[in-house]
Amino acid sequence: MENVYIAGISYYLPQVKLSNEMISKDHPEWSIDKISKKTGIENRFLAEKSETVSDMAVKAAESFFEEYNIDRSSIDYLLLCTQNPDYTLPTTACIIQEKLGLSKSIGALDFNLGCSGFVYGLGLAKGIVNTNQAKRVLLITADVYSKIINEKDKSNKTLFGDAATVTLVTNEERLTDNTFKILDFCYGTDGSGYDNLIVKNSGTNKYNEQTEDVLDEKGTYVSNDSYLFMDGTKIFNFTSFNVPPMIQDVISKNNMTDEEISYYVFHQANAFMLDFIRKRCKISEEKFYVSMSDTGNTVSSSIPIALKRLFKEKSDVDNVLLCGFGVGLSIGGVIIKKYEN
Repeated sequence: MENVYIAGISYYLPQVKLSNEMISKDHPEWSIDKISKKTGIENRFLAEKSETVSDMAVKAAESFFEEYNIDRSSIDYLLLCTQNPDYTLPTTACIIQEKLGLSKSIGALDFNLGCSGFVYGLGLAKGIVNTNQAKRVLLITADVYSKIINEKDKSNKTLFGDAATVTLVTNEERLTDNTFKILDFCYGTDGSGYDNLIVKNSGTNKYNEQTEDVLDEKGTYVSNDSYLFMDGTKIFNFTSFNVPPMIQDVISKNNMTDEEISYYVFHQANAFMLDFIRKRCKISEEKFYVSMSDTGNTVSSSIPIALKRLFKEKSDVDNVLLCGFGVGLSIGGVIIKKYEN
């Protein structure tokens, strides 16, 4: 089997900013400091009402082609990870192919996964390249959770931001300066927790068509089945118990030791969860890279955005362990290794 590499990452953040000040103004019971300390997030960027996943994906891709001087006609496969497609059908990846003017001879498909989606996407892209189906796979992540969050839902509003990223996966060595070999993967799934992070009135299995807000005895918003629902405690428990053994499995599968990992980049969920997991995994703060204060939790885009920033900020990046976890419930891990001649 050939070596397969990440050869560059670009990302796009929408123009609408949602700051802690703005959230606190709408929800006075949540102070600016409380939001910041609880989440580690100061700002998020939200898509315009008319801005779709394909719009954001195209902007991220155009940035990528310009930044790395990659000929778009050389792309021979397109993977889109999203939970917010433009339409239930057709496939949004096909729309992106047309908008970008990519070859009509390429493969293009969507896959529905959230916070572990980037890791799974790397696995899919590596498999496509290793089986000679393509040489240059454009892996796109894009989500617009702002469109499925109720405006009264202060908890989810504080966490999630919209974004899109583009990563080139190829078997070509040293195509760009930031070339990282994709090593071996570990995965995990627990579908018993599928309803811990869900939009119930979506797809073909609509629960009860409940579209009215459910309020508690104080008149505070609780839920609406047509919008995002998250049981934060159960997601936290899933992550806390499953990430530490996953990290050791990934390191072991790649025949490495903890000392050989230069940085860990996890899904950027929120500051409290990340710090708790870091301590359970016994990872030093120096090796644990966090970058989410100005973007929020961007779901499938959080790891590639953090990776891009890590490459820019640090000069000692060698072996990086990536771990995504969340909606599904789903978890995935992989190590990427800096390519050197």
